[in-house]
Parts: sequence; structure tokens; C-alpha cells
Amino acid sequence: MLVKVYGSAVFGVDATTITVEINMERGIGYHLVGLPDNAIRESSYRIQAALKNNGYKFPGKKIIINMAPADLRKEGSAYDLTLALGILSASDQIKADDIGDYIIMGELSLDGSLQPIKGALPIAIKAKEDGFKGFILPKQNANEAAIVSGLDVYGIENITEIIEFFDQNKKLEPTKIDTRKMFYENLTHPEFDFADVKGQESIKRCMEIAAAGGHNIIMIGPPGSGKTMLAKRLPSILPPMSLHEALETTKIHSVVGRTNGQMGLMAERPFRSPHHTISNVALVGGGTYPQPGEISLSHNGVLFLDELPEFQRTVLEVMRQPLEDREVTISRAKFTVTYPSSFMLVASMNPSPSGYFNDPDAPVTSSPAEMQRYLSKISGPLLDRIDIHIEVTPVPFEKLSEKRRAESSVDIRKRVTKAREKQTERFQNYENIHYNAQMDVKQIKEFCELDQASNDLLKTAMERLNLSARAYDRILKVSRTIADIEDSVNITGQHISEAIQYRSLDRDGWLG
Repeated sequence: MLVKVYGSAVFGVDATTITVEINMERGIGYHLVGLPDNAIRESSYRIQAALKNNGYKFPGKKIIINMAPADLRKEGSAYDLTLALGILSASDQIKADDIGDYIIMGELSLDGSLQPIKGALPIAIKAKEDGFKGFILPKQNANEAAIVSGLDVYGIENITEIIEFFDQNKKLEPTKIDTRKMFYENLTHPEFDFADVKGQESIKRCMEIAAAGGHNIIMIGPPGSGKTMLAKRLPSILPPMSLHEALETTKIHSVVGRTNGQMGLMAERPFRSPHHTISNVALVGGGTYPQPGEISLSHNGVLFLDELPEFQRTVLEVMRQPLEDREVTISRAKFTVTYPSSFMLVASMNPSPSGYFNDPDAPVTSSPAEMQRYLSKISGPLLDRIDIHIEVTPVPFEKLSEKRRAESSVDIRKRVTKAREKQTERFQNYENIHYNAQMDVKQIKEFCELDQASNDLLKTAMERLNLSARAYDRILKVSRTIADIEDSVNITGQHISEAIQYRSLDRDGWLG
């Protein structure tokens, strides 16, 4: 007897429907074809034990299972439930005439209970697109899949529940979620708040500008000056995610199995902080069977690289193209996957190996040659993609001991959101540009016009401070953002002056 059941495979951040054909006839043997990996090949042992422990038997016949399309590699243990139900149906142990109306996925334990799977959200999206009636999967993933409206999602805990659903018409209640209501209810502020930061008013101002324009930022300062503390609080002042951004972000995290099963939809912007020993594959994604890397897990959020010069140079260099294109494409011999990677890069570093810069009271100092060698670990092309460079100085005791509470993230976020709304309106006719940091030369010429006085000021600053040519566009972009925060239609000399301060590493004496 031939039976067809349906599962799904995830490639990149999209799913592909897999047709599992089970043919049962006289004879002995178990043959699984269609490029399955070892985890799928081992499924027969899990299925056999799960069926036996729940009152069913693994048929002693010749079983041929084909996973189509046969030239597409399948991986993972999530096909256990798909195969088990196909075997039960093909051996007439259950009556499941409508089994082909559902996508079925789940990893079986030996007692028949189900373990969570990866990629539930993209699978649910594909199931709806292909016109399936429902999606049956482990209960732990039900909220995530139920984000997709127009598809019945059944979360189950044990294989007996789905057997009774098909065999005895026992009703299962689909998981229902009001996606919009859940999303807006969970737009909470992160645990970290700028109100906790003592002093550092100029750095907070700089972070506000970076958040408002989506600018990448690097902080240079000695140990204990608050660089990490400030970076962790940046997501708290970024504009709340839109529903589209939340779905896009949840989809990526679903692929690697890092979603919150209770919440379903991610409401907070991601903040990723990989250790400096990370490999280039772990950072940008890839592997034998490609998975998203840290830059994709940071999509619509913040990627924080602490102690930037300690990262391997090859690791930092592979970020250059994703920073520019806001996506990363990974190619293999037989397929290519593309992961989105539109993130804000926040980096921090010490100004020298000792951590102190030209401080006569410092416990350890470094020579100018040591400083130059240390700073040169960061390449010019990478710095070219960072709009804001800011020096962070230690907080004096008077500020640390102050009892007055600083401005909260909620108040700062209001100004940032207002500035972002101006940019959304400004770039509404441009498909891939949403905020100032994404402007290219054409948009800079159109939206960053200077009057004669401002132009003269910028020219003088570039000549006297020995600013590099790459600083020119960055200064104009940041000036445009400062003008947006202050609700100014035109860029003024004051905006230019402030933006010039945020190009520390372009000045003569830093990186040469």
C-alpha cells in the first residue's frame, strides 16, 4: 500500500514542502531514500520503540520510504512523526484518509512524547502558501507557528493524540493567537535603562544620534569608562519593532531554534554580543549545512563587538560586505542561501594594549609605537563603514555619587522614534532605504545640501583636523540625523560642528 504524508525542510530562512512516500509490500527490509542524513536514518529505532510503547507495532514487511524531491538533502530528527504516521497508515493500523491535508513534523522520544523542532514559523508560512489545511507539531512550538493566520495549528504532546485525531476522529483544539494583540502587549522595555548610567551625557547624546539614524558606532576608552554598559542599553532607545520586523526577526531565530516558545513572536530587538574568539563562519553564517550567524541573529537589532582589536582580522573583514549590502549570501556547490543582516554595529575598544591613552596617572602606559600597532589591527575599509567614532572618558567621582536619576530610555526613545518617522517619510520612494545611515551618494546630494557657511566650516575642519576623504559622507549623514532630532529642515553649521566631533579615528595621530 502506498501512502503520502507531508513534512517540510528549511533552507536559509524559507521552507520547502517535502513529500514522504511510504510503500509497504510483502517481504522484509527497511529502505529510506531521498538524501536523508544520519539523524533521519536513525529514526527507525525511535519510531519502533515509540510505537511499541504506545500499543502499536512496527510492521515486519518490506518498507520503502522516499523523501521527495529526492535530490534535496534532508536533515534533522523532525521527520520522526511524519514517518511514524505514514508507516501506521500504510500498514492499516490507523485510518487516516485526510492525512495529506496536513504538514506533520516532530521528533519522537522512545515513550512517544514529542521534542521541539527548529524552523516552525517558516514551515507554517510555507504550509499556508501551499494550501494545507493544518500543521501538526510539538506543543512547545505551537505558539510560534500559530503566528500565521489562516492555518490550523495543532500542538500535541504525545503520538497517541495525533493517532486518535486521525483514527478515531477525536477532536484537537487548534492553537489560536491574536498576533497583533500579543505583539503590542509585549512591547516592553528591555531590562537595561539609560537612567542607570551616571554622567557620560555626551556619550548618551552620541548614542541617541546613532539610534535615530541607524548609524554604526565605535567607542574608544580606558577600562571601566562604561563602554559595555552604554552598549547594552542601546536597544532600549531604538524605535519599537514593527509587526513586519518582528515576524522577520522571529523567522531567523526560529531557524536556529532560539525563539521563546511561550511568547511566539519576538517583540524586543535582538542584542548579540559574541566573544572575540568567534570564527568567521559563526559570525556571518555558513557551515556544511548553512545556518544563520551572529550578524543575521542581530537582524533588526544590535551586534556588539567588545574589544574590537582582539577579534581576528579575517573575522572582521568578512563583515564588510554584509555591512554594505545588509544581507549575506552563502554559496555551496548545489545551493545558495541568503540571510538578512540589517543590524547596527556597536564596537568598543581600548586606545592601547594597556587600556590607557596619554594618561600620566595611569598605572600602565603604552608607547606611541605600541598604540599605533594596536589600533592598526582594525582595517580602514571596516572603519569606512562606521559612521560615528567617540572617545569615552572615565566618570568622575562627583558624577558617580550623584543621587539624581538620569534621563530614562523611555524619554530618549520618544525623540529617536520621532526622528525615524521623519526619515521614513523622506525615503518612502526608495525601496531599500529607511533611515539616514543607508543613504548613498545620490541621496546625500539630495537630502544633505549645505549653505555656504556650513560648507566652508566643513572644508576648514577637514583641512585643519586632517580628516580623511571617507569622513566627508559620514559627517553629512550624521549631520542630517542631528538635524532630524532637532526638527530642523536644513543642516546648519551647528549640526556640522557636532558631527565633526564624532570622527575621532579619522584624525591625524590615531590611525595615521
